[in-house]
Amino acid sequence: MGLKDAGQYEEEQLRYAAWLHWSTLLGFLTLIGTFVAYVFGILPARIPLERLPQVWNLPADEYLKVTGMPKGWAWVGMLGSGDLASFLGIAILSGCSIFCILAVMSVYARRRDWIYLVLCVLEIVILVSAASGLLSGRH
Repeated sequence: MGLKDAGQYEEEQLRYAAWLHWSTLLGFLTLIGTFVAYVFGILPARIPLERLPQVWNLPADEYLKVTGMPKGWAWVGMLGSGDLASFLGIAILSGCSIFCILAVMSVYARRRDWIYLVLCVLEIVILVSAASGLLSGRH
């Protein structure tokens, strides 16, 4: 059974599936592209490859301190570094559900299905709050 049998699926299911497909593909291709850029030195690394064995066994807080790596979302400003660029692909993959939910909200709004629309808004608020670090108590 595939999308050829689309008549048995609701519009929001098809839309969610399409957005999930394309956003995960984008995230995966971003991971590959940034990894290639890192490995071939197209994007320089903040931490030289030869230094990694000295620091990769450190606890996270000590690793951040010793390497000067950013905390939280500060990596966004450092996407030109090969060892941080892959975070973009991870962020895209982590946000796939948000993209998909945003995509189906217009279907619920057009149908005036207010309960589902409110649930979508609440889910996005929770996901964005969690990603921002607001729910962890550390920000």
